[in-house]
Amino acid sequence: MQNNIIIINGPNINLLGDRDKSIYGSDTYEDLLKRCKSEADKNKINIDFFQSNVEGEIVTKIQESRKLYDGMVINAAAFTHTSVAIRDALSLFKKPCIELHISN
Repeated sequence: MQNNIIIINGPNINLLGDRDKSIYGSDTYEDLLKRCKSEADKNKINIDFFQSNVEGEIVTKIQESRKLYDGMVINAAAFTHTSVAIRDALSLFKKPCIELHISN
């Protein structure tokens, strides 16, 4: 089994550390990437990251990921509640996919 995972983050996640710290904590987006990379290395998982504030760019990345990755972790952020296009693209991924939210 291959262990190539894409982590996709949606709008405003690039501003972690500047956002409401009582909800999102004080770690920056770069801190988050370093923590994910460290855990992936320990578990022999190859990960790539993608962040965009643009809905269409996220849809395109999900489509491209179908042939490049074995799984996906996605935090679509505000688009979780509004984007039929992202939801539709995710339905075509057909591999393990975990949706998460930092505020959880």
